[in-house]
Amino acid sequence: MLYRDFGKTGLQVSVLGYGAGMLAASHLTDKESGNLLNRIVDKGITLIDTARGYGLSEERIGRHLKHRRREIVISTKVGYDIPGYSDWTYGCVLAGIDEALRRLQTDVLDIVHLHSCPRVSLEEGNSVRALEEAVQAGKVRVAAYSGENEALEWAVDSGRFGSVEHSLNICDQRVIDGALVRSTTRGLGVIAKRPIANTPWRYAECPTGTYAEEYWWRWNTMKLDRRDLSWQELALRFTAFAPGVSSCIVGTTQLDHLLENVALLDAGPLAEAHVNAIRQAFRTNDPGWWVGQI
Repeated sequence: MLYRDFGKTGLQVSVLGYGAGMLAASHLTDKESGNLLNRIVDKGITLIDTARGYGLSEERIGRHLKHRRREIVISTKVGYDIPGYSDWTYGCVLAGIDEALRRLQTDVLDIVHLHSCPRVSLEEGNSVRALEEAVQAGKVRVAAYSGENEALEWAVDSGRFGSVEHSLNICDQRVIDGALVRSTTRGLGVIAKRPIANTPWRYAECPTGTYAEEYWWRWNTMKLDRRDLSWQELALRFTAFAPGVSSCIVGTTQLDHLLENVALLDAGPLAEAHVNAIRQAFRTNDPGWWVGQI
């Protein structure tokens, strides 16, 4: 496993992180979730990314990894769905942080994102102020933003966050020449989500109504040359080794799938010419609305 500094935050993370939204899958028992989480950490994956909106995810991480707290970096997300509070308000953010501390059974949260907070709410300022105060109080180590496009641009340029999380993959590249460059310049940690683009190659026809739908259209339009690689390897290595990315997160309930991804990264970066061809295909075919997917 490769490890990288998480920007200038003082944290270090595995280049492959675990996207823990799948921990809430209905077919996964609590015992199975505990086994999965511990095997993940055994294999050297240290970044565990969750959110208030991911059902049982936070609770299961807290229950099954509290005894391994020093081995992991916990990333979660807040800002919404707290009874008695309007979303993105000062009180909602603080209450969400306290609830995450309880669920995750920890005294401090390593990374806390405002989860797809609209730009207008970021500019209004109370949600950001609440997150900053939680950092000052020692409840949070790194104030972060998770989102896309104009809101992401504002967050990166504001100087008020230590890290960001956004989509980045072969079908979602706009951020590479924009917010990602500026994040690197500012020393922000960067978590890339959807690194394998929701695997559009699995579908013979457009998977209407799924997260993969938009990426399927883009992938079919670009007609990329994968050369001698599997689509999985091409996509994962493209994202994981994009300059400025600290870690990329993959979600699954199957340990074998995660271990396959770990092995794929052992091959290192794609050839520069191959990366350039993928970048050019995106630029050439982007009709102007291939924006970051939330």
